[in-house]
Amino acid sequence: MNTQLRGMFAALITAMKDDQSFCPTRQKEVTKAVLSQGLDGLYVGGSSGESGLLNTKELLDQQGVVAEAAADQGKKLIAHVGAPNLRDSIALAQNAARLGYHGLSALPPHAYPFSDGEIISYYRELSAATNLPMIVYEVPVRTNRPLPLPVLSEILQLKNVAGIKFTSQDLFKFSQLKAVHPDKIFYFGFDEIYLSAGVLGADGGIGSTYNVMGKLYASLNTAINAGDLAEAQRLQEISQQFVSELLEVGVLPGIKAIMQARGIGAGPTRAPLCALSEKASEIAARMANDPRFTPWMVSK
Repeated sequence: MNTQLRGMFAALITAMKDDQSFCPTRQKEVTKAVLSQGLDGLYVGGSSGESGLLNTKELLDQQGVVAEAAADQGKKLIAHVGAPNLRDSIALAQNAARLGYHGLSALPPHAYPFSDGEIISYYRELSAATNLPMIVYEVPVRTNRPLPLPVLSEILQLKNVAGIKFTSQDLFKFSQLKAVHPDKIFYFGFDEIYLSAGVLGADGGIGSTYNVMGKLYASLNTAINAGDLAEAQRLQEISQQFVSELLEVGVLPGIKAIMQARGIGAGPTRAPLCALSEKASEIAARMANDPRFTPWMVSK
């Protein structure tokens, strides 16, 4: 197992200017603030970073900005490089390798109803495009279908594939895969139930709400590893309260609004993601100052 990539990684948000264009200056500020929370690293350019709404040049630029901002932090960087076509995915992967990223990840292709064989071929070619470890991705909520266990198992055996980001509530499949591939890294992607996968042996997590509650998730993982189930349950309950209220706002707009209220300018989300309503803005501002959450929250 490539143990250097184990741990808790924020699925980094993308900072925008007020006109919704990518903002390098704000991205540097966001990157440094998120890394100050005691997390092990960042997962850059994924769904939480609005990657589906960014073009390839913006994603390439973001990789460079984040690498520069994180250069003196001693943290690990995983670049999400899953684009709608393999050519752009390879360009993103090779750029990340040149910039010194420590790993890659990619959604399975899902712009069309690709066959299992086409998905396996995609990961085979992408993982061979660099020497970086590849983290593959099971996320039925995004792809609209779970990959069968034999397909995931075959993908995990490809050259340079080091592990999987598992964002599915099928924890039986998670355990089955882990039993068959004990040498691989297993990340879990549902923040609000991380404890469930943690006690089943997850090697770390990758999550959106880690951007603003990173201290909580770092502490949750520490409690799990120490066998302190009572403390882990307490921390997971705080996470669930936070996520439940965030869903009223909208996850990505809410995270950015909370960051703004904490003194960190992340800008708006990009259309067609909706701007916050007045009520949602009030909820986000309240959450940013809620004593249940503030001991765990990011600050400038």
